[in-house]
Amino acid sequence: MCGITGLWLGRNSDGDKLRGTITRMTDALLHRGPDGGDTWCDNDAGLALGQRRLAIIDLTDAGKQPMHSADGRYVMVYNGEVYNAEELRAKLAGENIAWRGHSDSEVILECMARWGVRDTVKRLIGMFAIALWDKKTAKLTLVRDRLGIKPLYWSRYDGHIAFASELKGLVAGDVISREVNRTALDAYLRFGYVPSGLSIFSHAKMLQPGHILEITGEGHASEFAYWSVEDAVLSGQNHPWSGDDQSAIDALEDLLRDAVGRRMIADVPLGAFLSGGIDSSTVVALMQSVSDRPVKTYSIGFDHDAYNEAAFAGEVAKHLGTDHTELYVSAQDALDLVPKLSETYDEPFFDSSSIPTYLISALTRKEVTVALSGDGGDETFGGYNRYIWARQLSNIAKNIPFGSSLISKGLTALSPEQWDGLIGLLPGKRGTAALGDKIHKVAPLLSIRDDLDRYQALLSLWNPDVLMADAPGQTRKKFRIPGEKFCRNRNLDYVSSMQVMDTMMYMVDDVLTKVDRASMANSLEVRVPLIDHRVIEFGWRMPAHLKLSGSVGKVALRNILYKYVPREMIDRPKTGFGVPLAEWLRGPLKEWVGDLLARDALYSDLGLNRAEVDKRFAEHVSGRRNWSHQLWAIAMLSDWQRRWLS
Repeated sequence: MCGITGLWLGRNSDGDKLRGTITRMTDALLHRGPDGGDTWCDNDAGLALGQRRLAIIDLTDAGKQPMHSADGRYVMVYNGEVYNAEELRAKLAGENIAWRGHSDSEVILECMARWGVRDTVKRLIGMFAIALWDKKTAKLTLVRDRLGIKPLYWSRYDGHIAFASELKGLVAGDVISREVNRTALDAYLRFGYVPSGLSIFSHAKMLQPGHILEITGEGHASEFAYWSVEDAVLSGQNHPWSGDDQSAIDALEDLLRDAVGRRMIADVPLGAFLSGGIDSSTVVALMQSVSDRPVKTYSIGFDHDAYNEAAFAGEVAKHLGTDHTELYVSAQDALDLVPKLSETYDEPFFDSSSIPTYLISALTRKEVTVALSGDGGDETFGGYNRYIWARQLSNIAKNIPFGSSLISKGLTALSPEQWDGLIGLLPGKRGTAALGDKIHKVAPLLSIRDDLDRYQALLSLWNPDVLMADAPGQTRKKFRIPGEKFCRNRNLDYVSSMQVMDTMMYMVDDVLTKVDRASMANSLEVRVPLIDHRVIEFGWRMPAHLKLSGSVGKVALRNILYKYVPREMIDRPKTGFGVPLAEWLRGPLKEWVGDLLARDALYSDLGLNRAEVDKRFAEHVSGRRNWSHQLWAIAMLSDWQRRWLS
C-alpha cells in the first residue's frame, strides 16, 4: 500500500526541473507511505515516477518502488494489494525469472512484462492503482482496480501529463490549474462528493474503476474498460444460480471465507473494524473461523445513544472471542478533527461519517498496520434502508397518483422533532434513528413520477439549478448517475437498479473514498473483502429474495452470520456510522460553520446563492427544520475552498 506519482514533461526535458517536481509530488503523499520513498527519472523521455511506501508484503528493499522488470524494459509504481500473487507467481515458474523478493509488486510487474497489461489485470484479485512505463514503445499505462477501491487521478495540462494517488500530489507539483470544474461542482452539490471520471479541478480526472488508460509519446490518450458492473449484472442474469437457497448461501459463505482469508496475508500486524453490524460482524466471524489466535478488533463509541454501536460491537467481540479494543470519544474529540478534514479530503467531501472513520483508523493504527472492514455489503446484498423506502414511495406514487402531493404536505406538517416524539410514544416501538428527518426528506419525493428520477432526488442534497448561478463564460452540465441508462435499457427491477447505481457511484466515490483517505491519513491499509469482484459477480447471480425480502435486507449474509453469532445480537434497526450533526450545528459547531457559510469568496468565486444558504442556516439553528446535511456540504465546500484555492 502506498502513494504513487508520475510526471511526463516530454523529450529532453530539464532534468533538475523533472526531479524537483516529482520529489515535491511524492513528498506530498508521505502519509500514504511512511516506510520509505523513491523516485526514478528518464531525462531523455522527460518522464519521472515516484512512490511512498507503506510496507505490508516483503518488508525488505526487494519490495521497493519504482520497480524495474527483470528484462529492464518496464518500470512500475503501484498502490494496493493483490491477493493471488503467489498463484500468479507459480504460473511464471517456467520463465526462469530470478526473483528478487516475495512482493506482490514484483509478481504484477513480471506478469505484465510477459502477458501484457490487459491479460494481467483480468487475472488480479485485489485492489490496485498501477502505472507502467514501457521504455521501448514510450507508452505510459494507468490502471485502476475493478471497483475503484484505490484512487488514481491524472491530468493533461500545459503540454505535460501527470498522475497521483491524491489531488494534493498534483497540486504540490504545480502541474494543474486550480480552475474549478463546474460540472463537478454541480455533482458535489447534488451528492456530496465528486464522482469518478471528474475531479473538482477542470484539468484533472479520477480514472474510472475497471479502466485502463494508455498514453503514447505523441500525447494520444485512449481509455477503455476491462471490467464493469453492467457486465457483472448481465452475466448474473444469463447465469443465475441454479440450486436452492441454502446451496446459494453455502456457496457465498465459501467465497467470502476465501475472500477474507486472502486478505489476512500480511508481514505486519493485522486486525479488523467491528461496528457490531451485519457486514463487519460477518467479516470478523469468518476471520476468527480461520485464525488460530484471537483476531484484533476495534470499535469507536459515542456518548450518544442514537449514534453509538460500541455496546453491540462488544457483545459480538465477546461471543466470537476476539481481542477487542474500544475507544469512547467525546464530542470534543470529534469536533477537534473537523478543521482537519479539508486537508485529508483534498476535494470537497460531505460525508460526516468520515469523522468516526478517521478516529477508528487512528485508534487501529496504534496496534496494527492492516485492517479489514465490512464496507460494500449494503450495495451488493440490499442492505440500505433507502431501498425499502424508495420501493414504498414508488408504490404510493403509483397507487395514489393524484393524492401523493397531499400526502407529502401532510407528512411535512409536523417538524422532524415532533415526528420523533410521536413515534417514541408508541408502545413497544424501537425507534429508527432520526426518523423524523427521514420523513421530511422522502415526503417531497412523492410528487416525482419516474422511479429512477425519484431515487436520484432521494440521494440529492441540493438542487444546483437553485443554488448555482453560472457566470458569463462558465458552463456546466448536470451529472447523471452512472448506470442509469443501463438500468433503463435493461428494464431492471427498482431495487436492482438502485443497487447498480450505488455500486457504480456512491460506493466508489463516497464509501471507498471516505475509507481510503481517512485510513491512509493514518498510514493504515484497509482491505474490503465484501468488494472482492468475485463476490460482486456472485451477488448478481443470487436470487433477489436472498438480498432484500420484504423489509429485511442482506438475507444471505444474515443466514451466514447466524451460524457464528446469535440472531438476537444482530437483528436490530440499522443505524449507520454517523455523528449527531444536527445537534452540533446548533451547538458547538454553530459558530465555526456560520463563519464558513459567511465567507464572501464562497458566493463571489463559486457563484452560490447566499440568500438560499442563509435561509436554511436560520431555519436549522431555530430548530424549525433539519438542514444539517445540506449545510454541512456547503461548509465543507467553503473550508475546502479556503484551504486549496486561497
